[in-house]
Amino acid sequence: MKSFAVIGCGRFGSAVAKTLFDLGNEVLAIDGDMDVVDNIAGHVTHAIQADVMDEGVLRELGLSNFDVAIVSIGSDLQASIMATLIVKELGVNKIVAKAQSELHGKVLKKIGADKVIFPERDMGVRVAHNLTSNSIVDYIELSPDYSILEIEAISKWYDKSLEDLKLRNKYHVTVMAIKRGEEVNVSPGPKYQIQKGDILVALGASEAINDIAEEAGE
Repeated sequence: MKSFAVIGCGRFGSAVAKTLFDLGNEVLAIDGDMDVVDNIAGHVTHAIQADVMDEGVLRELGLSNFDVAIVSIGSDLQASIMATLIVKELGVNKIVAKAQSELHGKVLKKIGADKVIFPERDMGVRVAHNLTSNSIVDYIELSPDYSILEIEAISKWYDKSLEDLKLRNKYHVTVMAIKRGEEVNVSPGPKYQIQKGDILVALGASEAINDIAEEAGE
């Protein structure tokens, strides 16, 4: 079990906090709005109303003892930046911060965020890819350079092995797993034969992943 402090509990922050708690972790939710705190109180370990830009208050809450701090403040950029800076100074092991823009993200990185996420942008990318083809199950951008694609086997792949498809040679991607019904084959061998309904989970450079997505959309 890990301990998480979620600072800012709007729609994104509350979803993160509730999910982490449901997964069996200790979760402290912090927000400046008492109504928000009341709404999430029954779904986390502790919920506190506090000024997230007050270093003394955050210090009293013992944030330095938490494994991860998630700064998920929405539109208030000053509060987002100050909260990130404060939890960094308090010595939290890992800081994950939500950014509204590339510039906001660069600032958060500069002041100590270990990981910066762009929920709106990333969801937009996933939705766009999912809409381009009925075969695409999910698309996850790991970084600007690498992505994961979940794609249902297209007809021209049926009854062919991974060796026959030459996905590694053609696209320079790695098929990490293949889902077949309730079964998941992790690291399938080159002789593994693709069947209708199989879902391939592929990892590779974003450009290569996009090429596979385009092929599926043909």
